[in-house]
Amino acid sequence: MLSLTDEVTEDSSKDKLLDQDKEKSCDFVPKKTNIIYQYVLSFTYFHIAGLYGLYLCVTSAKWATIGFEILMYHLTIFGITAGAHRLWSHRSYKAKLPLQIILMILNSMAFQNTAVTWIRDHHPHNATRGFFYSHIGWLMTKKSDEVIKQGKTVDMSDIYSNPVLCFQKKYAVPLIGAFCFVLPTLIPMFYWGETLNNAWHLNILRYVAVLHVTFCVNSVAHKWGYKSYDRNILPAQNVQLSIAALGEGYHNYHHVFPWDYQTAELGNKKLNLTTWFIDFFAWVGWAYDLKQASDEVINSRAKRTGDGTDLWGNKSAKRT
Repeated sequence: MLSLTDEVTEDSSKDKLLDQDKEKSCDFVPKKTNIIYQYVLSFTYFHIAGLYGLYLCVTSAKWATIGFEILMYHLTIFGITAGAHRLWSHRSYKAKLPLQIILMILNSMAFQNTAVTWIRDHHPHNATRGFFYSHIGWLMTKKSDEVIKQGKTVDMSDIYSNPVLCFQKKYAVPLIGAFCFVLPTLIPMFYWGETLNNAWHLNILRYVAVLHVTFCVNSVAHKWGYKSYDRNILPAQNVQLSIAALGEGYHNYHHVFPWDYQTAELGNKKLNLTTWFIDFFAWVGWAYDLKQASDEVINSRAKRTGDGTDLWGNKSAKRT
């Protein structure tokens, strides 16, 4: 495990600059918003089906199916948080081939496009065009020329040369189809006799829930919360979101230290299941070179630019 006493290393410097410039580089607002209507229709269907799945949860679905979808929810989020975000977007730790394959499968369960596309689109994200746009609207509109331009500046050489991610991109349709939709529907039907109607719609509910929790990092975590480490940027600490997103709600910390694999001060493992996940595989030996900021650097930055709150938003906190 690497405890970094400097705020950036050669690799993390690039990530840090990208994250700090995220808002100001994407302030460009196109004169015309081009809506992608097929995406609007698909999102509409998924949300209606998800709401119907919620209704089935309290009327006819078996408890085993509900429990299975809760498990699937957690596993799916790990594919985004531990995989696409902390590993491949920010290079905050390294993973051996078996763990990369696991994360690729979990990422396919999430169906937020392929990991390659997710990583490319992660940096040039605009959080200044209103809550709805930040949350989901950006996915239903064509990218502006400025966003496309910014996307091309992201160094993707390591991603394009990663055989696991290239495999997922090449076989995206069968992989996502199988792991996100087919298998999660068939397993409850085969093992405990759930109906197709229940199994399908509860799985869509799981899928939509993961989408919104992930989207909340782009919207909620840029609007509500406290700013313990940098009071001058939009991203904020949001405890409630961190619970739902398995540790991704400490967004002010993350934007200040994007290369820290924990994405929260001291890992904050009580509300950071993704850090537990990575630590487990570090213990197994499949995750290594875990980067983290030292206490000295964290406290120095918080005292210099923070809003005076601690990890939990306590205003009376005094740092040493």
